Amino acid sequence: MKVLVTVKEVAEAADDFEIDGLDIAPEYLEYDLNEWDEYAVEAAVQLGEDGHADEVVSVTIGPERTEETIRMALAKGVDRAIRVWDDDIGGAGLLDVETKAELLEAVVAEEDPDLVLTGVQANDDGFGATGVTLAERIGFEWAAVVNDLELEDAVAKVHRELEGGVEEHTEVDLPAVLTIQTGINEPRYASLRGIRQAQSKEIAHQTLADLGLDASTVESPIGMTAMYEPETESDATIFEGDAEETAVKLASVLREKGVGAE
Repeated sequence: MKVLVTVKEVAEAADDFEIDGLDIAPEYLEYDLNEWDEYAVEAAVQLGEDGHADEVVSVTIGPERTEETIRMALAKGVDRAIRVWDDDIGGAGLLDVETKAELLEAVVAEEDPDLVLTGVQANDDGFGATGVTLAERIGFEWAAVVNDLELEDAVAKVHRELEGGVEEHTEVDLPAVLTIQTGINEPRYASLRGIRQAQSKEIAHQTLADLGLDASTVESPIGMTAMYEPETESDATIFEGDAEETAVKLASVLREKGVGAE
């Protein structure tokens, strides 16, 4: 069985930063693997270690810089990686969910995986529908927000985290797409041996043309119009004094606002 894991490099801004045009100035950004994708990578690697997966392949959409982040997934046990990028993708700006799903659909067509794992969401743009959209495009069964996974023959037995703390147990026939929630496992740290081995593992660069696509694929109706820090307002009241004094002051304020019994 082959497992394909979609991963994304995300940027995290420093506590103090400056905005340059439609983005945060690059000197204030640090890059890392998307948190939810860390759990998806770990789930895929464990499937390999348990004998379910013969090969684990990761795929990302990103510039050459992202290879450093992808190698961390390789160091944790992913067998090889694919990076999708070219000048047309780079010039397209913000890629919407549908566009990302179409790019990943082309990779799935080439790789023919039995199982696709994605993180539930990205912690930079907040998009959380890429995995489900991909499943719809490629005609795979799917389950979202998976926090437990067992494979039995060609069936994935999963727990899904629903609203209100409700958990759903369900079975999904393979091939399938599962979006992985944090907490499903404990992502491992890359070992020194794994980091050394990752340097020799393949990261295949694919362009739109390589995937049988063209620049029209990345044309999107979504565009970024502004980047700014929202103004913050605070009307907090700080009571000074010992516990008894502050409790009396707090009770007075609550009575004024009509909170509590007379």
